[in-house]
Amino acid sequence: MSGISKNTVKFLGAAGTVTGSKYLLTLNDKKILVDCGLFQGLKYLRELNWMDFHLNPSEIDCVLLTHGHLDHCGYLPRIVKQGFNGPIYSTFPTADLTAIILKDSAKIQEEDAEYANEHGYSKHEPALPLYDLEDAEKALELLHPIEVDTFFSLCDEIKFRFRHNAHIPGAAFIELVVNDKMIVFSGDIGRPSDPMLLPPETPEKADYLFVESTYGDREHSNESTEDILLRIINDSLGKHGPLFVSSFTVDRAQDFMYLIWKLKQAKKIPNIPVYLDSPMGADVSKLFLKYPQWLSMNPRDFLNVFKNTLIVHSMGETKMLTKNKNPHIVIAGSGMMNGGRILTYLEAQLGNPRATFILPGYQAEGTRGRDLSEGASSIKVRGKFYNVEATIEHITTMSSHADRSELINWLSHLESAPKKVFIVHGEKSGAEGLKQKLEEVYGWNCIIPQLNDEFELSL
Repeated sequence: MSGISKNTVKFLGAAGTVTGSKYLLTLNDKKILVDCGLFQGLKYLRELNWMDFHLNPSEIDCVLLTHGHLDHCGYLPRIVKQGFNGPIYSTFPTADLTAIILKDSAKIQEEDAEYANEHGYSKHEPALPLYDLEDAEKALELLHPIEVDTFFSLCDEIKFRFRHNAHIPGAAFIELVVNDKMIVFSGDIGRPSDPMLLPPETPEKADYLFVESTYGDREHSNESTEDILLRIINDSLGKHGPLFVSSFTVDRAQDFMYLIWKLKQAKKIPNIPVYLDSPMGADVSKLFLKYPQWLSMNPRDFLNVFKNTLIVHSMGETKMLTKNKNPHIVIAGSGMMNGGRILTYLEAQLGNPRATFILPGYQAEGTRGRDLSEGASSIKVRGKFYNVEATIEHITTMSSHADRSELINWLSHLESAPKKVFIVHGEKSGAEGLKQKLEEVYGWNCIIPQLNDEFELSL
């Protein structure tokens, strides 16, 4: 990797955008990749996933994962296929989630390529998956989970630890100590009032700070998510139609399961059937029971939530459900409608005025969820356009990302100003909004890096 100074960071993703997190550190001749995510959303970003890595991945010493979302771990099979063979460090829940996520991602990509070839709507001949299940399995062999709150040495001069960060089970921010200097990577910062997870811990020292800005320019509504969901369910029941929740299968699906269970327990809604149509979502739900130390709720309550939910196992069951005319609720991936079982429900029910679709949380640019949230009259699914006759509801109160005030508060325990603050993982408005607020409140030196920017670190 010629031309790179001794201590640098290069932004290979989640810079000027909210997806594809990858930060390449060169520290004391060690090469460390923090996160290794897929780009999602806009076409020009997705196309970056197909490009070869910026250096020979065999030169990378290790990968540190903040959490198990696809935009933070989904590129791992690609760099392993290109030669990376080092350890991938994470928390224990993140290791389990990464295994679920990567296998599911590989399966979906294989199925999408097969479907495109069968129906001839791909521009490529033949259409190929970005990676397959065998590639994913090889990446998973390199996972090396470690305990939170415990420093792990990479060499004499470099050590790191993971600290609880809410967001999803296993999510952490990283404190990386190099020559007694502290580098902090926020990962995705969760919310202090998460209904199921313990609140995030906070950093006390940071010489260099990398902070996400997904909601850096806005505040979340104080309106009760439970009240919003109750209104939507009652409206759906009034139309005698089905209700479909396009949900992120890690944490968000479980939040919906929990809130619906609570409404039933309070007898605010009838005991209508609730289906979880996501094999991955079912596997993730079991992890909530495996790692109760990450939860703020009683694990016994979540066991009851899980028992209250009917699990859909096969595409045959999915197709049967699309024909079910009785009121019911289906929770299906993916959260931004860019893949997964929700596509089958869109094809079958988007033109049904009695049907309702819920979009939860952030919807990235270029996704079907974003288009629907902005009032699109038709959307394209698997090569065909479908008119939007169903009711579209966008619930923004369920975000698992901290808003601007929560980000400011998360940073309030730092003992002194960082040398530099790199504002990442945000669209232009979010990054600029957080930069302005951090400069106003703390007077910090803030930078919004762009893709492939590189900065020297004084360590």
